[in-house]
Amino acid sequence: MTDTSDEIWEPHAPATTARPRPVDVPASAGRLELLVAGTASVRVLAEGVIEVTAEPEHTGAGGGTGDVRIEWRTPCVDVTSFWSPDPRGTGWLPTAWNAPRRTSLSRGAPVAALVGTGDTTVCAFATDREEVLASAGVVEETGEFRFWVQAAGRLTVRIDTSGRHFGRSLAELADWWTDGRPVHVPTAARLPAYSTWYALHQNITPGTVERQAALGKELGLDTIIVDDGWMTTDRTRGYAHCGDWEPHSLPDTAAHVARVHDLGVQYMLWYALPFIGKDSAAWAELSRYTLVDAPHMGAVVVDPRYPAVRAHLVDRLARAVEEWGMDGLKVDFIDWFGVQDPPAPGPEADCATVDEGLHLLLAEIRRRTVAAAPESMIEHRQPYVSPGLWPYATMVRAVDCPLSSQENRQRVVDTRLIAGPLAVHSDMLMWHPTEPAEQIACHLINVLFGVPQISVDLAVQSPAQREALAFWLGVSRAHVDTLQLGEFRPARPDLGYPMVGAVGDGTTVVARYAALPVATGTEAAGEWRTLLVANADADPGVRLTGGRGTAEATVQDARGRTVGTSTVHLDGGLVDVPRGGLLTLRRV
Repeated sequence: MTDTSDEIWEPHAPATTARPRPVDVPASAGRLELLVAGTASVRVLAEGVIEVTAEPEHTGAGGGTGDVRIEWRTPCVDVTSFWSPDPRGTGWLPTAWNAPRRTSLSRGAPVAALVGTGDTTVCAFATDREEVLASAGVVEETGEFRFWVQAAGRLTVRIDTSGRHFGRSLAELADWWTDGRPVHVPTAARLPAYSTWYALHQNITPGTVERQAALGKELGLDTIIVDDGWMTTDRTRGYAHCGDWEPHSLPDTAAHVARVHDLGVQYMLWYALPFIGKDSAAWAELSRYTLVDAPHMGAVVVDPRYPAVRAHLVDRLARAVEEWGMDGLKVDFIDWFGVQDPPAPGPEADCATVDEGLHLLLAEIRRRTVAAAPESMIEHRQPYVSPGLWPYATMVRAVDCPLSSQENRQRVVDTRLIAGPLAVHSDMLMWHPTEPAEQIACHLINVLFGVPQISVDLAVQSPAQREALAFWLGVSRAHVDTLQLGEFRPARPDLGYPMVGAVGDGTTVVARYAALPVATGTEAAGEWRTLLVANADADPGVRLTGGRGTAEATVQDARGRTVGTSTVHLDGGLVDVPRGGLLTLRRV
């Protein structure tokens, strides 16, 4: 093995405290070349899966200090895409000289995968800590793909070259993170929800909220999430009024919440956690604890290293559950705490790092809300998908992409792959008032493997629109165990996941977003008794392949109306399923 680390032009890479040196890897890891800056150990976990640990070189009685780097290369052969959890991060192959990405508690997750033909794992990795600098890319000189991860102090990386479906490799890496991070996800976190944001924006009143909650309950929406606008009577957007969190637009709040509960609907409330607005009363007291100024937002981001900041924010958020009877919180903008070069902490700070303060802040919010309501929920959002945040949340939502079905699908799938125990929610679904029922169904099919959030004025939906909405929300609810907890099998990340499947106990669900055949055999679809095929493509011809025997087929249109029944062959059968429709196969 030759040390070739100095052959790559890396204009953005930081220096390391020690030169990477070659380290032997077991033959089961495949054609992997490993170099480590620091003291290295390698452990075999399974066929094609190793764990590499690096520690700083020992320089005396005080032990080793400084950064370590774990670096490895693999031939970039039969590769189709590079996967990462960053929004819009999947598909292309980056170059080795690109700027590395920095992950932290509040930004990103330390995981990535190189995916090959057939959706196989060419090389996937994850680290044991959130705060790392990581790089991955094509080496132009050699045609190899090179990874490196750097951090201060001890670092462990798991590397998977097993050739399994990349979803299985990522799920196993997420399971590694789950160990020691107990998370309880209430049932309600996995059921469809209504959000006021796109439908109402800041136009929040008790009457409008209660009306949408009542209409949503009829359609199968068990939770309402009230977004921005409840804490101010100003309707000009921006965040200048954040910080006091007084319910100016929701007077007599506890009674209002009780009325929503009487409908059988749970209630969550939005908070832009880091912001203290320049028009808030809290500004005078807390603006001196500024982490970073955000003048275009009309606010500052406050520094959680200070006990005064944490005490104020915890009390403001917890009272929604403790005093008003809310069922949870939508905690927004946590990623704004991820400042790369924060100011030095002042004498009142009790934490050296912002992440330490953020841990304390989120932990206390979670402790208080669970103490008041054990089944309470907390929503986080991309890009803050770090496993370090799992104990403080119950669900994570795809980052905003209004009216972009494909983008919503990709963000839901990418988040699902490494969300561990958390429920994954779609960005809120909205559409033009004249949207046909078929396209509304396609919006829902695109987020079928997450929890759909709806954000349209339900009072103005046509009968056909309401039927499509109710039908597909019903599918989501009826098959929640398979869709959200089954074995997750997205296909072709290089093409934006044109087909996605989930295998449960006797039930398999496949969503088809392009004119592709549907495999019905055991290897692809599991030991199913019922196989659902959701068609979001304009081509109605669903070709069945790879199975044995026949099945009874029922076809429903976008509104849930049965349009055909037949007996079909599982290898070569062709079934017409209209756009936005559902094919249900039951073994004979």
